[in-house]
Amino acid sequence: MAQIHALLYAEGEPLDTDSIMEQLSISRGNANMNLRNLMQWKLVQKVHYKGQRKDYFTAEQEVWTIVSRIIQERQIREVEPIRENLTNTLSILGQTDQLSEQEAEFRERIENFVEFLEMFDRFTKALLPYINKKNLTFLKHLVKLAEAHQSLKGSNKSQQEES
Repeated sequence: MAQIHALLYAEGEPLDTDSIMEQLSISRGNANMNLRNLMQWKLVQKVHYKGQRKDYFTAEQEVWTIVSRIIQERQIREVEPIRENLTNTLSILGQTDQLSEQEAEFRERIENFVEFLEMFDRFTKALLPYINKKNLTFLKHLVKLAEAHQSLKGSNKSQQEES
């Protein structure tokens, strides 16, 4: 899928399925399945030329949109199912007071993981609308703030070690 997207992104001009198959040495089934997925992710669009029976495809060219969509899709397809499975595992385990010490520790580790995934979900949902070129200055300030915070943590740790 990534190879097809990269080819269409780099090419600039729309390509038909046969050209994609030839340039990447992939089967028609592989090309069609991955083109469908790329269209679902809204990273690739179908282009029709008058008088042509073939479908042509072109990739989204705005890198900020590409990154934002990939983050969204990976969140939905990869991170969310993990969070759901861990939440289900917690319900199966039951309450802490009914568990052995080892089971309670395991439950706590899962709870910590679910808490992290929920925060990650909130983080991505809050920031994704700002991931675009017009907000570049804001994003740079956000990164500088995070770097400054990290730098302060590092200098505080050094001072504590010197004491």
